[in-house]
Amino acid sequence: MTHRTAWTSHTGTLPIIEGTVVLLTVDRLPSGGTARPVWLWWSHPKASSSEVDLIWQAFLRRFDIEHTFRMLIQTIGWTSLKLRDPAAADRWTWLVLAAYTQLRLARTAVADLRLPGERPAPPERLTPARVRRGFRNLRGKAGNPASAPKPSRPGPGRPPGQRNHRPATCHNVHIVTSTKPPNTPKRPKNSANPRPRRTG
Repeated sequence: MTHRTAWTSHTGTLPIIEGTVVLLTVDRLPSGGTARPVWLWWSHPKASSSEVDLIWQAFLRRFDIEHTFRMLIQTIGWTSLKLRDPAAADRWTWLVLAAYTQLRLARTAVADLRLPGERPAPPERLTPARVRRGFRNLRGKAGNPASAPKPSRPGPGRPPGQRNHRPATCHNVHIVTSTKPPNTPKRPKNSANPRPRRTG
């Protein structure tokens, strides 16, 4: 065993930390391939069988959480807007969660538009990504609680040539400076031995 960051100041043999090791194996993946076994370690040395089952189920549950965050970011656009006000960021987060909730609630109301190679799934087991494919057909049939937008003209805006007197607030992002050594000075040219020039 090698020294880790938490044990950089430790000298001598590393201590033995008791725990429970769980071997997680999968017979086959849904795609038909095989998966390598995964070793899980828990700091509880005397885990019961029910606790071991809870550990590997919680480990698999994290994949659902990771896919949810990836859909919120890549598909619904959670981080696409560059918001300046923290309150606006909170409102946008609630709007993204409302859109995700609509995809969850519309599972039984849309048709399963499967891609080539995907297996059919019952309506109650459709993922939000598969619901999103058929949501465009459902959106036209669903009612809209908001009224129709009123026609209006855009505002005059800032006059041409006038500077913005309310610049955006710049927040400190704590940029870590580089630890590279400064550039070494260039060697001065030796005037006593000039480089010969090619003639002819």
